[in-house]
Amino acid sequence: MKIEFDEGFSFGIGAFETISVEDGKLLFLEQHLNRLDKALNFLHLGNLKEYKITVEKLTDYVRENHIICGACKLTVSKKNILLEHRKNPYTEKMRKIGFQMDFSEVRRNETSPLTAYKTLNYADCLLERCSAVRIGMDERIFLNTKNQISEGTVSNIFFVKNGKIFTPALFCGLLPGIIREYLCNTESVTETIIYKNEIEQYEECFITNSLMGIMPVRQLAQKRFEKRTMTDKLIEKYDTFKSQN
Repeated sequence: MKIEFDEGFSFGIGAFETISVEDGKLLFLEQHLNRLDKALNFLHLGNLKEYKITVEKLTDYVRENHIICGACKLTVSKKNILLEHRKNPYTEKMRKIGFQMDFSEVRRNETSPLTAYKTLNYADCLLERCSAVRIGMDERIFLNTKNQISEGTVSNIFFVKNGKIFTPALFCGLLPGIIREYLCNTESVTETIIYKNEIEQYEECFITNSLMGIMPVRQLAQKRFEKRTMTDKLIEKYDTFKSQN
């Protein structure tokens, strides 16, 4: 794999998408490419058409590399288009147990436009995730500068109360995830401000990203979530959706 030195590797001026592959199919491929196209435009790097990145090109990559299940990562900078694949790290055992998480001391900057794009400026996420794993956590959640819950290092977060679903609003400083978008389009989800000290009022919690899908949370900081009624319902519905698309 040849990589040319450019601003992507000097200053993080680049973007990427990590796409789940199941049964040889790239899930939500068009949505991923649309989000990547917006990021490239924001970074003044052009668009997918200029890079000749298409649905067909990625589909061919998966077929030619005999990828049945896993993750396909597409990275784009000014002089580079990188395609690579790896295993999906999330398992059914993890989903059965549920995640244990804590809060980060690092704050999300809700005033930065970078929070809305999946760019190569990813150090905060990686460092905090590694730090969380070292102490036995599965994921870590960021607050923004106003002490509002924002997102996880690699996930969006949702809460459930009285059968209703809530998630931090985009202006809280977060990346609009692909599975977040799917849930907001298919369920009645309230996008709102949620403060750290309000989590006690919620009965369920789950997080999402393209590789884990919907992941139940058993504990966030000191709050234990004993119920999974809505979460399990959403997982079942999501699994059915995947099998039909």
